[in-house]
Amino acid sequence: MRMPRFITFACTAVLAASLTACSGATRPQAGAGGGAGYEVTPTSPPARGALDSFTWSLYAEPYTLDYALAYDYPPNTVLANVCEQLLRVTPDLKTEPGLAVKWARPDPRTLVYTLRPGVKFHDGTTMTADDVVASLKRQMDPATGSPWGSSFKNVDSVERTGPLEVTIRLDRPDILFHELMAASPGTVVSAASLSKEGKDYGTPKGGLNCTGPFALEKWAQGDSITLRRNPAYWDKKLAPKSRSVKFTFIEDASARSNAFLSGTADGGYMIPSTSLAQLRTSGKGSVLFGPNTAAADLAVLDFHGPLGDLKVRRALSMALDRKNIIKAAAGGVGVPAKAPAARGAWALVPEQTATLYDTLPEPVHDIEGARKLVQEAGAEGRSITVVTSSLAPEISVVANAVQAAGRQIGLDVELKTVAPDAYSSIFVDPKARQGLDLVITNGYDNTPDPLEFYQYLRTGDFGNYGNWSDAGFDAAFDRANSEPDPAERAGLTAKLQEIALRELPIIPVYEAPYSVFLGKRVTGAPTGIAQLYYPWAATIGAAQK
Repeated sequence: MRMPRFITFACTAVLAASLTACSGATRPQAGAGGGAGYEVTPTSPPARGALDSFTWSLYAEPYTLDYALAYDYPPNTVLANVCEQLLRVTPDLKTEPGLAVKWARPDPRTLVYTLRPGVKFHDGTTMTADDVVASLKRQMDPATGSPWGSSFKNVDSVERTGPLEVTIRLDRPDILFHELMAASPGTVVSAASLSKEGKDYGTPKGGLNCTGPFALEKWAQGDSITLRRNPAYWDKKLAPKSRSVKFTFIEDASARSNAFLSGTADGGYMIPSTSLAQLRTSGKGSVLFGPNTAAADLAVLDFHGPLGDLKVRRALSMALDRKNIIKAAAGGVGVPAKAPAARGAWALVPEQTATLYDTLPEPVHDIEGARKLVQEAGAEGRSITVVTSSLAPEISVVANAVQAAGRQIGLDVELKTVAPDAYSSIFVDPKARQGLDLVITNGYDNTPDPLEFYQYLRTGDFGNYGNWSDAGFDAAFDRANSEPDPAERAGLTAKLQEIALRELPIIPVYEAPYSVFLGKRVTGAPTGIAQLYYPWAATIGAAQK
């Protein structure tokens, strides 16, 4: 249930006054359309003691634990605690050194990373530059089939230039590449283990040999994944407070909520929106909201059908009743999205957010105007297929709203229901998109830069699911991605935002904060979307001494 990736951006006190408050600050927020208020804060209260173990609920079983193929919430939620990157994103949405202690850019096309000495893999061997080179080159190998491969599109070479030094040379300046070293593209694993595990790497049959605070103990396919504490973990500040963590997979939203209420699951991220009110008042634990860069969007998958006409895309956007969608899909916790990349993604230069994002107009809701556009396009009665799934209740809610809106303006909107794994396949397998016009996505950034989101609309990019192409957009992106000054780059990114809003290859729907449920016996978890790469399970411990 995703589109582009995640976040490693910096927040300052200026951003703390925004929708996604950072730096430990909280701020009450009113729900859309009069929904319940909420606060956004990057962490839960710190742990007060150790735990032998805790159980964490995922909304689906990971389809892989291969870092190069992990492109969705479930696998990244697990891997965040097992494998690490050259850089690290923190709960307050800042980038700091990870497995690289420092880096340098001697010229616009060269990056030099100095690695942290003495870091051990889970098997006790020591990390070297050879492991970094093997890990990054594997992302670039077409045989791997990595959805992150396009992040390396400008990479000429990855070389070991010292026992603890890696030099990357680019064929053109690429500002985003370095930032993505804090996400899956920058993951480092044991080169020896990659060779040993072969095709079983990242599967229930294979092992993982990384550097994180937890190691993979067991993957019981269809049932659970268990991690055990790594006693030799290098970062003593993040020494795990629990001996083990068990992940369970519960696809049904009601069953997942019942697991929280009964205590069979101690916690979980991305709470079913249909259960927010019940869980918040249950007395069985706490629902907390954290910083988010995600927006619920509609991604066009086929530009050869009715949605190839801009008038039809505009009409469908105008027909959406976003405020009522937020009530039904997000429990009233959210706001209508003004652009494909969420407000929270504009954290690179937060002082510019008010100018570059807040001044955007609110999305228009105009049924009559939308109906006229459909008539002008000659699209009355034409069929549009929207894919839906039980993967998350929000998907079916939005899909039904799109169907109702489309039919109001003269479009024949059909819903195609697919299994959760088939829905996830849409984002990694082009064949899975055949016969589909629209998919509901949760689009988010991996970087402190909104430019990273708009990267995925470039011609030929892996994240460009509908193969949309606009020469002006591509040229504007290349200009922005070669601009080293963050303030100047943000202004150039606003031009991309403008084109995306004009052409609507993605139709913005709504934004909501990240959510986590913590049962009464646990605390310490980061609350925001940073959990996809930060070793969040290490900070969870007992709520009472």
